[in-house]
Amino acid sequence: MRSSSFIKAGLFGLALAVQAAPGAQAEDILKVSRGSTSSSITIAVNRAIVMESDTPFAELSVANPSIADIATLSDRTIYVLGKEPGRTTLTLLGPGGKLITNVDVRVSPDIAEFKERLQEILPGEPIEVRTANDGIVLSGRVSGARKVALAIELGERYAPGRVTNLMVVGGTQQVMLKVRFAEMQRSVSKGLSASLGLSTAGFEGGNGKYVTGLTGGEFTDNDPSTGLDSASTTGVGSYGIGFTAGGIQMSLLLEALEQKGLVRTLAEPNLVAISGQEANFLAGGEYPIPVVADTSVSIEYKPFGVDLTFIPTVIDEDLINLQIDATVSSIDTTITVMNNGTAVNAFKTRRTATVVEMRDGQSFAIAGLLQDDFNDSVGQVPWLGDIPILGALFRSSDFARRQSELVIIVTPHLVTPTTSDSLTLPTDRIRIPSESELFLLGKEAGKTGRDEVTSEISTQDYKGSYGYVMD
Repeated sequence: MRSSSFIKAGLFGLALAVQAAPGAQAEDILKVSRGSTSSSITIAVNRAIVMESDTPFAELSVANPSIADIATLSDRTIYVLGKEPGRTTLTLLGPGGKLITNVDVRVSPDIAEFKERLQEILPGEPIEVRTANDGIVLSGRVSGARKVALAIELGERYAPGRVTNLMVVGGTQQVMLKVRFAEMQRSVSKGLSASLGLSTAGFEGGNGKYVTGLTGGEFTDNDPSTGLDSASTTGVGSYGIGFTAGGIQMSLLLEALEQKGLVRTLAEPNLVAISGQEANFLAGGEYPIPVVADTSVSIEYKPFGVDLTFIPTVIDEDLINLQIDATVSSIDTTITVMNNGTAVNAFKTRRTATVVEMRDGQSFAIAGLLQDDFNDSVGQVPWLGDIPILGALFRSSDFARRQSELVIIVTPHLVTPTTSDSLTLPTDRIRIPSESELFLLGKEAGKTGRDEVTSEISTQDYKGSYGYVMD
């Protein structure tokens, strides 16, 4: 009698003999006996389990049919299918509507298949996958931002809109960008012109007045005081000769000049920023421009110099995406505009804006310009300038050629901080001279004794010159 009571008590207190894991096979059977509320069971989406009740049931219902679908195989067997992530309650009723038990049904994303696909697409990445309520939680230390994005995109396939990202990107995430602006300008101009003067005593009253001349291919009225008849020169590259034949004085002035110019422009701004953040650098100044509004005059400032703005993104290990906006501008004194009585200069600007990808230490020529301008002009006296050889005395010729070449090169480096003693400053090599060094030796700066910069820059493998050297 006592053993029979123990058996009945055990049947009443039994909840779920087996708890289904995600991805359980259809042949797995859960034993459900009479009781109030059982332990929750977990079913993966699009997976099914079979439950068996110790007590025959007359009625079966589920609170939310969109989360789990149920079907009766017999008066003791239940088929449960997971439809979408969520939680619901399965209720079993006996004859006369008497409650047998309530079962909490939890439907979760199929993370078993998701883990398999994640390992296939991102092998070697220590990404941990967990379920939370009806969503997926991703955690771990990933080697690149692109792999984080791929893992999240794949997770959205299994739990749309319910993916929580707790992953962090490992490795160095600070980027130093080195930009080099190199520009060469070369100009050549040549000019050749002739001036011919003639004077005669007795002409116009016999006073010997200088009558006409030929300068730069045009007739002009001149005076003997210019000295053409005495073979004097009027400027650089001018050669004159004069002679007298009876009462006629003749003079000839030749002007031949060649000019050459060479301009070198070099700027190398360096800037450090963390991955995904914008950094800006400006070395130059601001030029005041007066602006007239109604009856008042205000001043607006336009920046000029070396301006660099970039956003780096470390995509995968040492692969870096760079969004760059670089400008080098200077005041052009050859162009002047009058604004309300004030002279305002133009600006000479070289600018590029682009997005590129490269690895640590690699370089890219993101912009380049090769410009070659040529112009010449010839002025002459009609007919006389067409005479062979002698016609050069009645012509003025000018020739000018301007060439420029510009290259902009960018080089990113993944960098880490270091100690302050490992860095050098432009002032480390220079000190104020003593009185004896200044007055007796004529030295404008004293020597620091630090001829070599420290060899330790950081633990990173950085190759190339570093520090600041002023020759």
